[in-house]
Amino acid sequence: MKRYLIVWAIICVLLNVTGNLMAQEMVQIKGSDTLINLVQKLTEVYMEQNPGELFAITGGGSGTGIAALINKKCDIANASRLMKAKEVARAAEKGVQAKRVVIAMDGLSVITNGGNLVDKLTLDKIGKIFRGEITNWKDVGGTDMPITLYGRQSNSGTFVFFRDAVLKGDYSQKMRRMNGNAQIVEAVKEDISGIGYVGVGYVKGAAGIELNVLKVAARAGADYASPLNASEVKSGKYPISRPLNQYLNGSPTGMVKDFIAFELSEQGQEIIEQEGFFPIPDAYIEFNTNSVGI
Repeated sequence: MKRYLIVWAIICVLLNVTGNLMAQEMVQIKGSDTLINLVQKLTEVYMEQNPGELFAITGGGSGTGIAALINKKCDIANASRLMKAKEVARAAEKGVQAKRVVIAMDGLSVITNGGNLVDKLTLDKIGKIFRGEITNWKDVGGTDMPITLYGRQSNSGTFVFFRDAVLKGDYSQKMRRMNGNAQIVEAVKEDISGIGYVGVGYVKGAAGIELNVLKVAARAGADYASPLNASEVKSGKYPISRPLNQYLNGSPTGMVKDFIAFELSEQGQEIIEQEGFFPIPDAYIEFNTNSVGI
């Protein structure tokens, strides 16, 4: 009997702990693979400073995060692209007022294997490579070998942004579609013929013997710029610069508001820079104030 009483006491304690955790508010963040590591770091620091406040962060791609916000399955959707008009309309139909916040800047980086002689390309040539119109490195100043393409899957905001901003057409059917930025980096490191595109936070510190981060020019005759140069990304001189976004349902309150304010604070922006991305310029500071009052 005494043994049964001890077991029952343990069960009661576990049930009480579980009940308290379930009753505790938890902010759900979902979406972009480009943003997941960065936002995980931001939440870690935030929770250290705010004990008892909990966050759950999952990936799945920008489209997945936006769909979760529309269906009221998350509080914050990470998105490396803008919401599409049909997504905004669907959100409105479901009573979701999608509000955008820009938390960081990205220089979307085109990468090749460290043994590849090609170290710069124009946007036009990058587009032709990923559309499958240029298929050999010798045609862009490299060694005579076929080009192997690595990219993201269609639910990725990076997939959509790169297609719309660079290809202005469809990807080659031969492109190998990877689950995330890290997988592309590792694949290109192992493949002398490979080329891929990833968020700059995944290549800072990785460039060198194993990996080339290409300089890019907007057009033939224009200056080449690097995604590793903060001023060239923030000014737009690097032609594949983009804002990294979070979408909310209406104006934020409570923990969501406090966390967004932390991300946009001086400390939050310093963390963003430490994680390999870039702080937002003044234009987006003003945009955020007008959008959500932070």
